[in-house]
Amino acid sequence: MPTGASVVLPAITVTSPRTLEAEPTDAASEQRVSGETLNTRPIERPGEMLEAVPGLIVTQHSGEGKANQYFLRGFNLDHGTDLALWLDGMPINMRTHGHGQGYADVNFLIPELVESMLIRKGPYWASEGDFASAGSLHMAYANRLETNLVSATGGSFGYWRGLAAGSMNIGAGTLTAAGEIVRYDGAWQVPDAARKYNGFLRYSEGTSDNGFAITALAYTNSWHSTDQIPLRAVLDGSLDRFGAVDQTDGGDAQRYSLSARWSRANERSSTRIEGYFIYQTLNLYNNFTYFLDNPTDGDQFHQTDKRKILGLNASHTQNHSFLGFETATTLGTQFRYDDIAVGLFNTVQRMPVGTVRDDHVSQASLGLYAESKVKWTDWLRTTVGVRGDMYWASVDSDTAANSGQVNAFLASPKAGLVIGPFARTDFYLNGGLGFHSNDVRGATITVDPTDRVTPLQSVPLLVRSRGAEIGARTQFIKGLDSTVALFILEFDSELLFVGDAGTTEPARPSRRVGIEWTNRYRPFSWASLDFDLAYTQARFIDYDPVGSFIPGAPAMIASAGIVLGEPTGWFGALRWRYFGARPLVEDASVISSPTSIFNARLGYVFDNGIKLQVDGFNIFNTQASQIDYYYQSQLRTEAVPVNDVHLHPVEPLSFRFTVAKAF
Repeated sequence: MPTGASVVLPAITVTSPRTLEAEPTDAASEQRVSGETLNTRPIERPGEMLEAVPGLIVTQHSGEGKANQYFLRGFNLDHGTDLALWLDGMPINMRTHGHGQGYADVNFLIPELVESMLIRKGPYWASEGDFASAGSLHMAYANRLETNLVSATGGSFGYWRGLAAGSMNIGAGTLTAAGEIVRYDGAWQVPDAARKYNGFLRYSEGTSDNGFAITALAYTNSWHSTDQIPLRAVLDGSLDRFGAVDQTDGGDAQRYSLSARWSRANERSSTRIEGYFIYQTLNLYNNFTYFLDNPTDGDQFHQTDKRKILGLNASHTQNHSFLGFETATTLGTQFRYDDIAVGLFNTVQRMPVGTVRDDHVSQASLGLYAESKVKWTDWLRTTVGVRGDMYWASVDSDTAANSGQVNAFLASPKAGLVIGPFARTDFYLNGGLGFHSNDVRGATITVDPTDRVTPLQSVPLLVRSRGAEIGARTQFIKGLDSTVALFILEFDSELLFVGDAGTTEPARPSRRVGIEWTNRYRPFSWASLDFDLAYTQARFIDYDPVGSFIPGAPAMIASAGIVLGEPTGWFGALRWRYFGARPLVEDASVISSPTSIFNARLGYVFDNGIKLQVDGFNIFNTQASQIDYYYQSQLRTEAVPVNDVHLHPVEPLSFRFTVAKAF
């Protein structure tokens, strides 16, 4: 080789398990999950992607366009009452919603676009406000896809899905777009006939932390639904397990949004501003009590929700010295305004026959927060924060006595302590105050809207929560990331789902005490394993002779999985998900059965980017319930009402085959 000639060496990529120092967390239960990890899981519907959150169950008790049912930390969260969901800075939870407070519909998510999900639990975070007491999930779509993708999926019970997604350079930035079409009938005697259309378009420059992006989303869906059915009719053979009492239930939903993000960051500071506009509609036709109130025509009702949302999030973090110690101080604000038309109507086979109530609601909120993180030594960090939330709302009701205005304010201090690492182990202590909002209509109500005479008691607009957590996280064993967290969470008023009304209502004060054990293990580059176990004792804390158990609150939730494969060649996955028994009434005299389900995946990726994949769901064909309720209903053949368990079954064994091409 001639003297002075240059030598070009091949690039070497070094991979290793994440270290505590490389990605510090502020609580044992906080973690970030990559989109790659999320997409290794076989899922039947988009919401099940969120079950990557340790201790979270995502299920469904209706058609494929309705929001999922969520369970976390001993909560039956209905459709999102105390689990705050976000996508790219846009809130997914809907307050003062036609179907239930905090309604969070994630059916518009396209899993392949998700780049990451930040998981936080408990009211310990100054930047987390309404609905976040049990937890908050912040999902982010990728600015640029690593490869373009087209895929087609077909499977059991009339399932069809087509997806195209890709990125291209435009000027100084990147244009990323995706389109999705889904058709699904399901195992039901009356097909779901779900028809979903989904679109995504983003122009971005720079990175998520130092750049800007403009994003447009469009989603529309329509479906029939087989809602929960009475167990007595299944047992006596008069109703098939996959049958429906009212065969005209169903609904339709739309969601359109335009959002923008601007961010700047350097070694001294970082600034982030997010703005959004959302237009969202929902029509739901449900009949949970069948012929209880109307023995002739049935009890079907129509819930409507049409809203426009404007919002702004802004935060600035300054790195500086406090008494000679490294400090990062963040100031932030979150503003949201909802203009809502919401109604409840009696129907017969989707035809209106009467109005229960019809309201126009204006609701605005302003949250201000400050947080300071100090690194006192290499093994001691503290976080201290405070948040203030102001709400203004007005209701213009068709019942004049239920119209009105209401304002509320809550201040919520937060604190956290991290000790370590010692032997690659950190110890955490966190505590704070939080809240959830109630439906504004409940805060201004004075009379029963059905008769407009019977007086009713209004409820507070904002309800206080208090929580604390102690935990540890270790990576002492190479390749293993293990955490344990003990927590307590109290509410001044529980939000409960009422099965026979199809909505949420404020209830008694409650307390939850629990433990979570989370494990992620990657012994080889081609193998990863996980195991999560969560146990919670959930009780009402005031005295009532009816009992202290919280209906629908699961004590035990567990999951485990294994993922095998390299970027090319064979790959596979097997997942187990356990949904523990739940008391269905306050004295626990009626308890649901637990549900244990296995899903699996097997596939092959060719060197040219073609992927063949088969997913199997409920592979042991277990007969179990997605959800159980206990309440009073009456069938057409019955002379008197009956208290009974009402269930929505787990779908039987099914398969989906996917052919995809990355280029």
